[in-house]
Amino acid sequence: MIEFNDVPSPFCGIGTDDLSIQVDGLSLKVLANGCSVNTPLFEHPITDTQARVKGQCVSLDDAIAAAAEHLRRSQHTLIAGCATDVNGMRALLSLADHTGAFVENINFSGARNNFLALQDSGWMNTTLAEVKNRCDVLLVVGTDLEQFAPRFFERYLWTDAMFLADSTQRHIIYLGKAPIGQAATSPTGKAPQIIDCANEDLPEVLAVLRALVKNRPIRAEHVANLAITELSALAEQLKHANYGVVTWAAGSLGHSNGELSVQMLSEMVKDLNDYTRCSGLPLGGKEGDQTANQVCGWTTGYPARLNFAQGYPEYDPFLYDSAQLIANNEVDTLLWVHAFNINALPPVTYLPTLVIGRSGMQFDTEPDVYIPIGTPGIDHTGHAYRMDNVVAIRLKKLRDSGLPSTADVLHRIQLAL
Repeated sequence: MIEFNDVPSPFCGIGTDDLSIQVDGLSLKVLANGCSVNTPLFEHPITDTQARVKGQCVSLDDAIAAAAEHLRRSQHTLIAGCATDVNGMRALLSLADHTGAFVENINFSGARNNFLALQDSGWMNTTLAEVKNRCDVLLVVGTDLEQFAPRFFERYLWTDAMFLADSTQRHIIYLGKAPIGQAATSPTGKAPQIIDCANEDLPEVLAVLRALVKNRPIRAEHVANLAITELSALAEQLKHANYGVVTWAAGSLGHSNGELSVQMLSEMVKDLNDYTRCSGLPLGGKEGDQTANQVCGWTTGYPARLNFAQGYPEYDPFLYDSAQLIANNEVDTLLWVHAFNINALPPVTYLPTLVIGRSGMQFDTEPDVYIPIGTPGIDHTGHAYRMDNVVAIRLKKLRDSGLPSTADVLHRIQLAL
């Protein structure tokens, strides 16, 4: 048995890097600092070590040749999932450029709310380090932050801060969903403030809240069953904070035109800077979404919803939705890439389906080609971006599984073409 300390996680999105993990052959056990997100993904056993073509076990060379033959015959390939590390995403984009494929990350439909607001009017956002060292008022909008990242409060709020005398006195406010656990309660027992609001009412509530921040008159006494006086008090809390932070998960803003809610929050953050210091903090970083968009950004200038069919990258956040492309018969082959989560399966479709995925995936319909790959941060080294986009986490290799990396497999497929 070997024990690794200070292990970084590619799974939680917040840059957790203090896990203790015991390795016994191919088995992993989280000994310390795990959570409901990280522990199951680290401890998942390897069950597939051999590639399959039409359900039959074959050599890796034969599986790569079969995948290359499908791509060679394809006129319009869709590469989806896109959940891997930096080198895996680089290889994916190289293959997409070579084959003229569509590219989409598994979480893009939610992230689109952020990108549309960012591209239209910009935003003022912060980093996790700034949250840890400066934030005294945190407003969580429309999501359960504890469920998203169970150790967020432990790592970034209820801990020593450079510019706060007593970090336990930070004020936590939930606008929308109440938290399911007690992580948002401070070590001294100070509970978070809850302003209960249905997600579908958030657009109206946020519009009124921003108006109150800007001292605009509101004639109504209630909005979405919330008293205007309660929202007015919230506006004053934000204006009197020393360093306020507003956080949201774009995928949780599931109502239509969710990007308008993100834009409202981003503009409210700008307005608050007329009175004090305030920043936004969009949540993300799971299943390689930040990594995919970062690598796409510096490689093509666009986030990860692209089309290389014209010989150069074209970006459209609506037209290149993978579900629409499949439903409209605009693609003829699906290449699904997912190195992190065995439950993140490709959509069931009539298309020839090639899966380059984590060992242990269970399919209702066996794909035409399945190549099990190693997981970054477990089976090989790599880099993955955390949610604030400013740190590329250096992932460790913990065991010798013999499974190839995403980059290895995709490079070999491209060479076979």
